[in-house]
Amino acid sequence: MVRAIALAGLVALAACAPSKLAYGTVKSALRDAGLSEPNSACMAERMTDRLTIGQLQKLKKLKGADRSLGDFVAAVRRVGDREALEVTASSAALCATGLAREKR
Repeated sequence: MVRAIALAGLVALAACAPSKLAYGTVKSALRDAGLSEPNSACMAERMTDRLTIGQLQKLKKLKGADRSLGDFVAAVRRVGDREALEVTASSAALCATGLAREKR
């Protein structure tokens, strides 16, 4: 019984680990793509939960100078991955709204 509980705990931890590990990588990639630190932090959290590693790898290639959220969404559109675009656009909108509230 104790072994089964320990195994269940390890499985749950392993399921959480990839998204936690990916968060830092995705946040760095968003910064490299030209997004601000607050936008990168906000969007990375949501994107790691909703996109596959393959999709995140595609987005990691979008390096650039300082960009607005709109410019980044336009760059993602050119990647040609509909789901990645939907997640990126909705993340950008939610983060922009949340960050605007925090500045008040």
